Amino acid sequence: MTTNHQDEARETALRPRRWDPVVKLTHWSIVAAIVANALFTGEGSYTHMLVGYGLAALLALRLLWGLVGPAEARFAAFPPSPRRAIAHIREIASGDRKPHRSHNPLGALMVYAIWATLLVIIASGAIMTGPDIAGPVAMADATPSTQARAYDEEAEDGDEAGGEREEGALGEVHEAAVTLLYGLILLHIAGVLFESRRQGRNLALAMLPGRG
Repeated sequence: MTTNHQDEARETALRPRRWDPVVKLTHWSIVAAIVANALFTGEGSYTHMLVGYGLAALLALRLLWGLVGPAEARFAAFPPSPRRAIAHIREIASGDRKPHRSHNPLGALMVYAIWATLLVIIASGAIMTGPDIAGPVAMADATPSTQARAYDEEAEDGDEAGGEREEGALGEVHEAAVTLLYGLILLHIAGVLFESRRQGRNLALAMLPGRG
């Protein structure tokens, strides 16, 4: 009887995971912001800055949701634990498929690493651009395009005066964090593909709109 209950619990845990709408919204919006600033905006531009602040708001929402959201979305469901991550690696090596109600231990470490890297990127970017945006943002009556031109012109003037945003230790930290983020994203995708194949279910589907 006990074995049947254990089998049922295991089967339930291995069903496709259900992520709530806020997790899905923040996940894909953060992805969109990263892609936008990587491919479609110029470094140090007004648009790049706006996307960065939007990214900060999205990350803040996700972190808040980790405190008040559903059980699977809360930090308590996937605490960062190197010990559990090592145990999970052993499970993989032995062929065991232990169910997890949220991210598995390795996935949890990846999530916190990505969040921490995003915080470094956002903080360094905000410090570098913060003082420069006061002028254009204060132009309440100006159109967005006029504000953008004012900001970009101010940035060019600052560059000519030797105050380039990407110079100095802070700029190097920002660029290094961005490079690290790209590497973590690739590892994250590889991990999702690996776990999907190992468990025989598509984990990415649970994050798509309309699923679960």
